[in-house]
Amino acid sequence: MSITIYHNPKCSTSRKVLDWLVEKGHRPNVVEYLKTPPDAAMLKKILTMMGNAAPADILRRKGDAYEALGDVAKLSPDQLIAKMVAEPVLIERPIVINGKRAILCRPPERVWEVVE
Repeated sequence: MSITIYHNPKCSTSRKVLDWLVEKGHRPNVVEYLKTPPDAAMLKKILTMMGNAAPADILRRKGDAYEALGDVAKLSPDQLIAKMVAEPVLIERPIVINGKRAILCRPPERVWEVVE
């Protein structure tokens, strides 16, 4: 099975998950999503792979981009996805995909729910 990690090398949690995967002998496809952000279709696919999660479930709730959103509850799921596509820093990380399953690895130990 091919493993993909949506990764931010500046994030200690993301680095930890990537290191664990490599230590276990996996060779994940690393997507630095701030450089190569997923499009809306891919975000929707990831949410489906997460068990039909809501966009708010992968929303990073820190930083200026989040503060600029205002009242998140007033945004529709499609509007929230559009905001994440426009500003990928709004996507929480790391997200690991293995086969047809995806998980937000917060805490990082959650990676083992989709790998091994």
